[in-house]
Amino acid sequence: MSETKTGGNPHKTLRTVRYVLWALVAIVVVAIGVFTLLPKSSNPVVQLSAIGGPFSVVDQKGQPVTEAALKGHPSAMFFGFTFCPDVCPTTLYQATQWLKQLGPDGDKLKVYFVTVDPERDTPEQMANYLHAFDPRIVGLSGSREQIDGILKAYKVYSKKVGDGEDYTMDHSAAVYLLDSNANFVGTADYHEKDETIMEKLRRLVAS
Repeated sequence: MSETKTGGNPHKTLRTVRYVLWALVAIVVVAIGVFTLLPKSSNPVVQLSAIGGPFSVVDQKGQPVTEAALKGHPSAMFFGFTFCPDVCPTTLYQATQWLKQLGPDGDKLKVYFVTVDPERDTPEQMANYLHAFDPRIVGLSGSREQIDGILKAYKVYSKKVGDGEDYTMDHSAAVYLLDSNANFVGTADYHEKDETIMEKLRRLVAS
């Protein structure tokens, strides 16, 4: 008489099916995690174009300045405040050296210092403060509403820390680099090597 096979141990089969289902669940969870962590857009042009926009402020002479002033020349834009103890004077000193190292091409680059603290950085205060740096650096100030507008346009972080007259400001430290169409093209940071920043600036003024 021949022996008929019955298909094996049913408990073993059920355990195998359970392992397969858990594996599928794990794959789905990992896939969801990867999708969530991916950038919302893979097109860097779209992300860069989100930086910048209309604004209306005044320079250290009290003259109106809008986004139109950024066109026709490359720009380097830095956000800070005149009571800043370290990052701002360091960056403005570096900017002075950048303009000097660019030689005649330094006249093609407009450097803007935008205050994040308009309550103390009046146009007069900006003018007095900037006397210590290259005279081509333009200070931008205005009302709190005006400054909030340009900070929002350029996605700049700033926050008042402390109370009374001795408060300070947290703020973004990067220098924004803009081409002659006022498009954001990158940043320079005071932590970077000087030769790295100069390479960026030479490429910017040559574009």
